[in-house]
Amino acid sequence: MDMRTQVGIIGAGPSGLILARLLHRAGIETVVLERRTPEYLRSRIRAGLLEQGTVELLTEIGVGERMARERLIHDGVELAFGGRRLRIDLKGLSGKVVTIYGQAEIQKDLMDAHDALGRPVVYEAEDVTLHGLTGDKPRLRYHKSGEQHEVTCDFIAGCDGFHGVSRQAIPQELIRVYERVYPFGWLGILSDTPPVNHELIYSNHERGFALCTMRSMTRSRHYLQVSADEDVADWSDDRFWAELKRRIPQEAAAALVTGPSIEKSVAPLRSFVAEPMRHGRLFLAGDAAHIVPPTGAKGLNLAAADVRFLSQALAAYYKSGRTDLLDGYSDRCLSRIWKAQRFSWWMTNLTHRFPEASPFERRAQAAELAYIAGSKAAQTSLAENYVGLPFD
Repeated sequence: MDMRTQVGIIGAGPSGLILARLLHRAGIETVVLERRTPEYLRSRIRAGLLEQGTVELLTEIGVGERMARERLIHDGVELAFGGRRLRIDLKGLSGKVVTIYGQAEIQKDLMDAHDALGRPVVYEAEDVTLHGLTGDKPRLRYHKSGEQHEVTCDFIAGCDGFHGVSRQAIPQELIRVYERVYPFGWLGILSDTPPVNHELIYSNHERGFALCTMRSMTRSRHYLQVSADEDVADWSDDRFWAELKRRIPQEAAAALVTGPSIEKSVAPLRSFVAEPMRHGRLFLAGDAAHIVPPTGAKGLNLAAADVRFLSQALAAYYKSGRTDLLDGYSDRCLSRIWKAQRFSWWMTNLTHRFPEASPFERRAQAAELAYIAGSKAAQTSLAENYVGLPFD
C-alpha cells in the first residue's frame, strides 16, 4: 500500500511526536513510522528533567495539562564534594527553574494527544529504508504485517535515535562525526521510595560519582558511576544501596529510604555530534544527530529545541515558499547543541572520577569545585547553562 504525505517522520519518541504535533498545528500533514510497539514506548525508562523552554513548548502544543498538575519544580540543585554540600540557587541566579516530570509520562501524553488527532502512528514498521533524498519526492519504504509499503513525502525527519536508520542513510563521506566515549557508565536504579532530598544531589566522591534524583515524591531514581563494562547482574539491590550511602553526604545517607528496585540498568556515557544535520530532503533531529552525557540533563531538551526549529522552517516553507530557515536548520541547531555539549562535558569532568586522571588533574578538579563554591559568577554560569540557554 502506498501513501502520500508532506512530512514523513521516522520515530515516535518525544521528538517525533512533538514535531508531528507542531506540524499539525501549522496545517502540515505527517506520517509517523515507529519500529517499536506502543507498549514498549510507554514503559521505556528515560530522563526526567525539563528546561523551562521545553515545558513551555509542551504547554504550547496542548500536552502540558497533566504535567502542570504532577510536575515537581526545582529552584536549585546541590553539588556534594569534599565533605560539604553546595546549593546552586538556579532561580536566584538565572531567573529560571527546572521541572521534574518523567519522559515516560511525556511519551504517554504525546501518544494520547496524537491518537486523538485521528492520524495514528504506524507501529512495528520494520526494515524502514530511505530513498531519493536529494530529489524533490523522497520516499520511505517499510514492511508491516508481511507487506511492503511506501510513503512519498516532500521532506523526511529522522527522529529515530542514535541507532536508527536515518543518519545511516546519509553517505558517510558527507557527514563528520565528533565523539568522546567515557571510560565509565551510570548504574541506575528506580524504586518506589521517597526522594532523599527535595532537589537533586550531584556527588563527587573518591569512590566515584553518584546522583540522587526523582520522578515524583514517591518514586526515586539514583545513579552510581561504574566501569563501562560493568555487568548489572553483579549488583544486588543491597549492594547498590550500600554503595550509594558511601558516596553521598552523611546526612543524606542517614535519611535515605531504600526498597526493591523496579528497574536497574547500566547506561554508557558518550558525547557525540554528527554534522551536518541535513542531507537533501532529510533532516536529523534529537539523538539521531547528537548524544550528550546525562550529567547536564540536556538530551530531551536538545531534541525538543531541534524539532521546534525544524517545525518553524517547514511552516515557513509551506506558508510562503521560504527556504532560508530550512537551509539554516543545521547551523541553527548546532549552535545550541555545541553549547550544551560543552556544558555536559564540563559537568561530567567536574563531578566524576576518571580512572586515568593524574594526581595533578584530581587536585585541579578539587580546586575548580572550591572556586565554584566561592564565586557567584561561577555559580551563575553553572545555573544559566543548567536551566537552559536562550533560544537563538
